[in-house]
Amino acid sequence: MLDLKQIRENPEAVKRAIAEKRVSLDLEALLTADKHALGLSRSLQELQEKRNQNAKLIPKASATERPDLIAEGRRIGDEIAALKPAIDAAEAALHGLLLLVPNIPADSAPRGASEADNVVVKTVGEPTRFDFAPLDHVALLDKNGWADLARIAKVAGSRSYALKGDGVLLEQSLLRFALDRLVERGFTPVSVPSFASEAAFIGTGHFPTGREQVYHLEADDKYLTGTSEVTLNALHSGEILAESDLPVRYAGISACFRREAGSAGKDVRGLIRVHQFNKVEQYVICKNDPEESERWHKTLLEISESILQDLEVPYRVVECCTGDMGLGKYKMFDVESWVPSEKLYRETHSCSNLHDWQARRSDLRYRDAQGKVRYCHTLNNTALATPRFLVPLLENHQQPNGNVRLPAKLQPYLGGRTSLGSS
Repeated sequence: MLDLKQIRENPEAVKRAIAEKRVSLDLEALLTADKHALGLSRSLQELQEKRNQNAKLIPKASATERPDLIAEGRRIGDEIAALKPAIDAAEAALHGLLLLVPNIPADSAPRGASEADNVVVKTVGEPTRFDFAPLDHVALLDKNGWADLARIAKVAGSRSYALKGDGVLLEQSLLRFALDRLVERGFTPVSVPSFASEAAFIGTGHFPTGREQVYHLEADDKYLTGTSEVTLNALHSGEILAESDLPVRYAGISACFRREAGSAGKDVRGLIRVHQFNKVEQYVICKNDPEESERWHKTLLEISESILQDLEVPYRVVECCTGDMGLGKYKMFDVESWVPSEKLYRETHSCSNLHDWQARRSDLRYRDAQGKVRYCHTLNNTALATPRFLVPLLENHQQPNGNVRLPAKLQPYLGGRTSLGSS
């Protein structure tokens, strides 16, 4: 969330961010709620001061005056008690509105309404050309016996998947490959649960909006996470880190879940948009310095690019426009991998810098070198997510006989084999 003082002092900038990010929020209603809460707080303070003044008079009062002063103290106490529920309600209403305030995007971020307005920053590698009739990833999985999509749908419903044989080994090798890359770059691997509290989702900004995309475990009042970012962002909530502890670099790995509500009939074939998946996530907490968090943003992006380059998949980097970057993002890039069967690039990585917007929600703080307690900056980016990444990997590296060539950097993870397939 934004600092309330910043909202009060820069209402026009906040109003622009609300419009640019297409957020349904009435800023005037928030400012009115703020004034109402402040007014009630002032009334409470005045009553408390009045009660204190009255209490000081009682010891000095005469026997005839004392009963009236005691009665006055009780009356003031009753007023305070009656006011507190109204203050609690006013502060809760204000907090609910504050959770909807978007981060103010970078001046350099493209302005636009949707992903159609995202800007291509660079393209690496040429779209793969074939001198044979290529198969899509579903046909490749079926030909090689690497998945059982029809049978598992009877068990778990649509948008579920079951990999088999070398399909499983390939998926696991990709996740380990990505995890090893992050460890090489100084990240600490952390395996986290696939569920978290409501507070953790509010902390990352996935709630209160976005609830329709999340599975709720009602009996335990927990929610299934769509990224380990939710859990990692909550690990240090309420702590005050030392500046020397920063940056915190985590390589989170977990099973992830997403309801995909509202996407019926869209991208449903095979492994593209499934309800359960696995992901290695890059997550960074750094000090409150725009230049430093910008450096980390570039580093996270570079790491993901290095993974794609070593896996020999053509890709492009796009900078997301304000209408596509989400509520809390200050600046955001997507990395999109080439999918030959569709003749288009599909998003496989999402790289975000949130400045202190997320840290304020999660109470992530540190003490700087001057002893001042400040909110951290947080950043995240996909390292690799499966099974979605299997789509471009299989299709780009397929051979005329239906086998799949393994990139040289991945071969050690699969016993030195140079290809997989039944032919």
